[in-house]
Amino acid sequence: MNRIALVAALSLAALPQSPALSKDTAGYQVKAADVLATEKALAGPEMRGRGSGTADEARAAAWVAAQFEKAGLSKAPGMAGYTQTAPLVRHTVAGIPTLTVGGAAVPGVSVLMTGGGRVGGKVGIMTDPAGAVPDADVIVYTGPADKLMQLRRVARGKTKLLLAAESDVTRRYLNMIGGKPQIRTTLEGAPERPSLAVAALPAEALARIAAGSEVTLDVPVATEKGVTTNAIGYLPGTDPKAGVILLSAHLDHLGVRPDGVVMPGANDDASGTVAVIELARSFAAMGPQKRGILFVAYGSEEIGGLGSTWFGERPPVPLSDLVANIEFEMIGAQDPKLPKGSLMMTGSERSNLFEMMKSQGALIAADPYPDQHFFERSDNYSLALKGIVAHTFSGWAVVPTYHQPTDTIENLDIDYMTNAIRSLIAPVRLLASGDFKPEWKAGGQPKP
Repeated sequence: MNRIALVAALSLAALPQSPALSKDTAGYQVKAADVLATEKALAGPEMRGRGSGTADEARAAAWVAAQFEKAGLSKAPGMAGYTQTAPLVRHTVAGIPTLTVGGAAVPGVSVLMTGGGRVGGKVGIMTDPAGAVPDADVIVYTGPADKLMQLRRVARGKTKLLLAAESDVTRRYLNMIGGKPQIRTTLEGAPERPSLAVAALPAEALARIAAGSEVTLDVPVATEKGVTTNAIGYLPGTDPKAGVILLSAHLDHLGVRPDGVVMPGANDDASGTVAVIELARSFAAMGPQKRGILFVAYGSEEIGGLGSTWFGERPPVPLSDLVANIEFEMIGAQDPKLPKGSLMMTGSERSNLFEMMKSQGALIAADPYPDQHFFERSDNYSLALKGIVAHTFSGWAVVPTYHQPTDTIENLDIDYMTNAIRSLIAPVRLLASGDFKPEWKAGGQPKP
């Protein structure tokens, strides 16, 4: 047993107990008190923010796994227990980053994110965030500060380094990640993928960088090995040929910042994990459906969807057996742009799952933020790229507490969560017990 697994096992006894299950004919009833109790177990001080790939994440995964077992779920096919671990290579900044322009050092650089090491090349200037990305290794962005992160998503894979002026946006982002650059953690043995470094520097220094200049960013790094943990429970189906439904969420969050501040992650994504646990309790009490149901809580979503990537590469059932995946992400607060009580379904226009779920009483609505590309920004996406109809159900995706120390239980709407989870039981049961098989609409399936 490795050190992280040992810490997780020894800590289980000290954690809050789950609510008692009812096995009577009425089945398990989703109650606000139980939703709150599970939230307190996951987002309380004992879990220390469930940092990705840490002993705290492993402890949270062990607790979720224990809830699956206690509910009466089986181990997934081929698994010896209720957790799945994946080896990580963690990179850390080992020195002061330096930025040079034409060989001369530029002071005041703040690195927001990096793959580590040295990147650079000739500069292209970009002012319009909606315009074409210049064919250059380094982009100097001079447009609106509030569009920087949107541009980052567009520029990924098209350039190596994105430079922008220091602003409230960059300062808030650095504060959110603890004042140190966000640096990639990878699955051990995974092929190297190109990364995009993002850095900010004083506006006057940025203005002096001309198109065609040679710019280099050097970030010294060190590496260490780690582990991330998924929790997996399984309700076998009565018809092995009917396929399997996957209900999932990510259990990790940002952990403890370098300044000692704990990031509780009550909404992101303890709330989604609560939904998976409550549905697991409900369906375990009902008993087997025609289709099997996998209940999964992934680790290390916050550092690149590593737990879901590992699961997708080593699933306990063949991916060809997966009929659909519903991911739960941040369901703890009502988005003011959604109909009262509703969750949003990302990519709702891409498949026929939305219409089926809604017709059966699911409190869901279309994503009101198509420009934010939320469909591509959660654990569902890696499975969607493999052809599986996979969507995320979310509450307030741009909630003010996002990645803040204020993402606490006190800022959740427990009644909203409870009602939303209850509304999903009937449509998920139809999905698991009937013959309906979700399909992509024309042009809906994303391409790798």
